[in-house]
Amino acid sequence: MTVFQLDGFDLAAFVAATLAEDVGAGDVTSAAVIPADALFTGVMDSRDAIVAAGLPIAAAFFRALDPAVEIELLAEEGVRVPAGSDLMRLRGNARALLTAERAALNTVQHLSGIATMTRSYVDKIAGTGAILLDTRKTIPGLRRLEKYATRMGGAQNHRMGLWDAAMIKDNHVAVAGSVGEAVRRAVDAGIERIIVEVDRIDQIEQALAAGATHLLLDNMDPPTLRGAVTLVGGRVPTEASGGVRLDTIRAIAETGVSYVSVGRLTQSAPAVDIGLDFAPA
Repeated sequence: MTVFQLDGFDLAAFVAATLAEDVGAGDVTSAAVIPADALFTGVMDSRDAIVAAGLPIAAAFFRALDPAVEIELLAEEGVRVPAGSDLMRLRGNARALLTAERAALNTVQHLSGIATMTRSYVDKIAGTGAILLDTRKTIPGLRRLEKYATRMGGAQNHRMGLWDAAMIKDNHVAVAGSVGEAVRRAVDAGIERIIVEVDRIDQIEQALAAGATHLLLDNMDPPTLRGAVTLVGGRVPTEASGGVRLDTIRAIAETGVSYVSVGRLTQSAPAVDIGLDFAPA
């Protein structure tokens, strides 16, 4: 049996809450149509070429309603599989498995969609030396899972929450009065990691002089990014961010930035096409 463990994530609670949302007072269709002792043998397969993510979580939905279900996982997490690939075989109580089907598929379709999009961005910047980062642009309540999926796609997690590091953005600067003043206040508060968003070259020295440990270069075109990287001169890591797309990320990564962050990995990744089909033994 594969046991899925993820720091800060309660799998049992997630499965219970998701099933409660979907099942409610009961699956009236399965109860009416399927005999109580009927068995279901099925195969979960991908109709798209994907990077698999979330299969052990999907299995947990089936086990929650049929603890005796037999499950064989056929694809490893984080591995590319071609269209038409079988991902999971299962055999168990038909009512239970069909009741859990939608929750299981929703989860693995969403997470595999994120992992698949992430891998396409990672492939685009291969060889540049830049590292792909995710962001906090996640669906409320699903951050741990979505950031797990970006890792399966090859990205590096960046800031799980507001506690990880100071992230001084334009609104913080506006209230504090200047980039330098905002950074100084973070330093005085004893914060070790201070990420500062700059959208103009003239803000860079202010941020560094005040104690920034990481610069987020926001919405800069490649020539401006190159100039910023040269000015920073390796004193702190640099991160390009803002409107990064698959067709632009290579040119951005080639400017010499340390990182490129992409919000659309979790904000806009489409679900992949995965189904569960009856397969008589």
